[in-house]
Amino acid sequence: MAEPRFGPAGNSESFAAAGFKKSEDAPAWLAQMGLTAFEYQCGRGVRCGEETALKIGAAAKQHGIRMSIHAPYFINLSSEESERMEKNVGYVLETARLAVPLGATRMVVHCGGQGKLTRDRAMRNSHANVKNILRALDEAHLTGCTVCLETMGKKSVLGTAEEVCELVAADDRLLPCIDFGHLNCRTGGAMNSREAYAAALDAIHNRLGEQRGRAFHIHFSKIEYTTGGEKRHLTFADDVFGPEPQPLMALIAERGLSPVVICESSGTQAEDARTMQLLWEQLAKEEQP
Repeated sequence: MAEPRFGPAGNSESFAAAGFKKSEDAPAWLAQMGLTAFEYQCGRGVRCGEETALKIGAAAKQHGIRMSIHAPYFINLSSEESERMEKNVGYVLETARLAVPLGATRMVVHCGGQGKLTRDRAMRNSHANVKNILRALDEAHLTGCTVCLETMGKKSVLGTAEEVCELVAADDRLLPCIDFGHLNCRTGGAMNSREAYAAALDAIHNRLGEQRGRAFHIHFSKIEYTTGGEKRHLTFADDVFGPEPQPLMALIAERGLSPVVICESSGTQAEDARTMQLLWEQLAKEEQP
């Protein structure tokens, strides 16, 4: 049975503190920690050259690290402006081209802001933009990297679990990226119990089926929030805002799920990913007969 993969979004502060300067060194460093995944960050633009990407990809393959990639934050799936829609496609194509030498098999894409649109209209626009993106990937023969639409942390932005699952359900090639920290923010801290996590996992399974309900993408971090939602990412040292990872790791172990779990803690993402991995390993052992 496939097991979950755990790793960081980008490099932890401890990576640089250990003397490393190049991301091509990250896979070996992560493997030494026991981690099994790494999400390359292009949030502020696709700036990695092919030569560097090939080195990262080769190192990841050598050390058993599953690569994913985060597309630029500039994407706005809810826009109906033709120029913005073209830019959405361009950002995704840029990311998909980089994913090839990286060996990344998943691409995380943000949803868009609602702005002055009604929620329904913003969702209709998002469906259209996603179709455009998938069509462009097909035409460019860049279909080896699965698009994962992410739940978002601000209430003014599309990206509830229900909205993401609706968008993903429209095409079998899509996966959800369920950011439990974001869900906790936009619900005012409601992701605070085993029951809340179970309800979220059940909703994904019921809407998207067995396969996608088992092997979806996860982002996890503790995040400070206000009445409007997400404010800033924290570390696992936080004991105020949450959410706590233990109930989620228990459910992943009990249900035999195999998501890729990427930690987005602020500066301690590799260490906190390892904390989740060790939690899952212990709980998975307890599930064995």
